[in-house]
Amino acid sequence: MLTMIGKRLMFAIPSLIGVVIVTFLLTRALPGDPAAYFAGPAATKDAVEQIRKKLGLDKPLIEQFFRYTADLAHGDFGNSLTTGQPVATEIRNRLPASAELTLLGLAVSIAIAIPLGVLAATRPGSWIDHICRVATTAGVSLPVFFTGLVLVYVFYFRLGWSPAPMGRLDVFYSAPPAVTGFYLIDALVARDFETFRSAFSQLMLPAATLAVFSLAPIARMTRASMLAVLSSDFVRTARASGLSPRTVIVTYAFRNAMLPVITTLSMVFSFLLGANVLVEKVFSWPGIGSYAVEALISSDFAPVQGFVLTMAVMYVLLNLLIDILYGVIDPRVRLEG
Repeated sequence: MLTMIGKRLMFAIPSLIGVVIVTFLLTRALPGDPAAYFAGPAATKDAVEQIRKKLGLDKPLIEQFFRYTADLAHGDFGNSLTTGQPVATEIRNRLPASAELTLLGLAVSIAIAIPLGVLAATRPGSWIDHICRVATTAGVSLPVFFTGLVLVYVFYFRLGWSPAPMGRLDVFYSAPPAVTGFYLIDALVARDFETFRSAFSQLMLPAATLAVFSLAPIARMTRASMLAVLSSDFVRTARASGLSPRTVIVTYAFRNAMLPVITTLSMVFSFLLGANVLVEKVFSWPGIGSYAVEALISSDFAPVQGFVLTMAVMYVLLNLLIDILYGVIDPRVRLEG
């Protein structure tokens, strides 16, 4: 297992180097001039040139790249031109908000999609199978920002059941003492149940939006994988041996159907990292997605590069976790590694 993990990490290094190069070149290819943006529309040409020189944008592109990689080697992502703060500090402060939202949305979708897919596979053609098809079709068809706007309109504007989509906490509450950065966990650690209730109520709609978006591929893959396994020879042998249907489904079929489902989970999580940007803007969520969008609008290179690199590292770590889960579920993966 350790050998397999080491190989995966070695293969990840060229990918991260490629992400750094591509991100650097793409941000330099964006339309707009950061120096002109921050100088203002009334600035003279000499003032713009002074700002460009101060930012190092007058240097050759290759020199800018080597300076950027040297800073990365020291853990320096640069400073944001819009906020004046180090990008690493901004990402560290905002990442828990995005992670809490993404993980809760993924957990809700898993809790619904996997049982729904299993029930649909064990009862093909039944009413629950039709519900699974309708839910997956709706999840694939609806854009994530549209789902978020509909939920806000129905549950906040029309029914009044949800608080205003204005961030992680209601304005009357303050953040709990930071332990993990996740407000739900930190509020429970501090035994501040009112803050926990407020944080949970603010999380419900954006997490539900991500859950609707991610439910479709998980439920579809679970159903398809279970149908394939249930028609296999070893499942027929288990049934012929007199084992109970529950034992056949849970012990034999479900475990063997989990590998493609776990692969789908890794892809869904990567999709959620992209969808998170839109959800954060709809719900005014102070995560790294909204931070990157604001930086992109103002042609602020450093936060965009830091955001993309952070997402790449998270994706590499996710793939490593998926490989470890493969080895836990299927011992043959450990032998091949």
